[in-house]
Amino acid sequence: METTTPIIWPATSALTAADRWQHLLARLGYRRHERRVEPGLYALGRPGPDSPVLVTANYRLSFDALRTALPGAAAYILVLDTDGVNVWCSAGKGTFGADELVRRIEATGLAQVVRHRRLILPQLAAAGVAAHEVSRRSGFRVEYGPVRAADLPAYLNAGAATPEMRRVRFDLGDRLLVAPVEVVHGLLPMLGAAALLYLVHGRLAALAVIMSFLAGTVLFPALLPWLPTRDFSSKGFILGGAVALVFALAEVLGGGRWRLGWALSYLLALPAVTAYLALNFTGSTTFTSRTGVRREIYAYVPAMAALFGAGLLLAVGLTVAQLI
Repeated sequence: METTTPIIWPATSALTAADRWQHLLARLGYRRHERRVEPGLYALGRPGPDSPVLVTANYRLSFDALRTALPGAAAYILVLDTDGVNVWCSAGKGTFGADELVRRIEATGLAQVVRHRRLILPQLAAAGVAAHEVSRRSGFRVEYGPVRAADLPAYLNAGAATPEMRRVRFDLGDRLLVAPVEVVHGLLPMLGAAALLYLVHGRLAALAVIMSFLAGTVLFPALLPWLPTRDFSSKGFILGGAVALVFALAEVLGGGRWRLGWALSYLLALPAVTAYLALNFTGSTTFTSRTGVRREIYAYVPAMAALFGAGLLLAVGLTVAQLI
């Protein structure tokens, strides 16, 4: 049988200015799915037939996090085609799975490159990979490395993961890293709604819209561990309700013929906006599952729509009444 000479691309552990620019664009959500690398086999340093093989997604930030965690190391990096999606999300969607892993092993001729039959996968890929299927179909044994790429040097030296390496953390810095994407995606609709309300009812209404948006996109991830209840939607309702209450009180204390009506419209619509944005945040954290998110959608989205619709209709009615 004719064999194909494996193609191995070089990789380094250093980031260039262009890499950092790509990271910034990805964090801001600008053409995020275009931030990808070519699937295939990469050589980090000067690896040999006994060097470890590390597997990752072809999302640029995932690939770069892996290679920059191993300065001076000699290893192979097997990059799967996950449509430019990170490890955790692609495992959940099935693109980081046994089929793609086996396909990529065969396509790269990995068996001709290394003598061993050991693959080190990110722990967060476990949800999408049937390790026994990979072993049966390719002869390669799957091992799960640490949660964070930064722990890989210690993992490779010890040959095993410590309990701390297995612990999934989602600290304040991690949570705030995903906030810019949500802000950028919702910025134009938020500014449009704020401008419209400014023309209709003034600065207070415009500021209420802005703050409910920022509560859902920035305050929510920052305060996530300390907000009561378990569901993201109910947490969002609580946070949005607190914001709405401040503006409702300001409306009442500010006087005006229709102040009670406008205060009520804030209390109806703004918590729903924040809760919806909070629910959207479920896709950015490892705390949630697909079944849990589906349950939240069915349980809370109708209430969000009803409350927001009631608040919007009330605001429209008040605007018409002011014009008459």
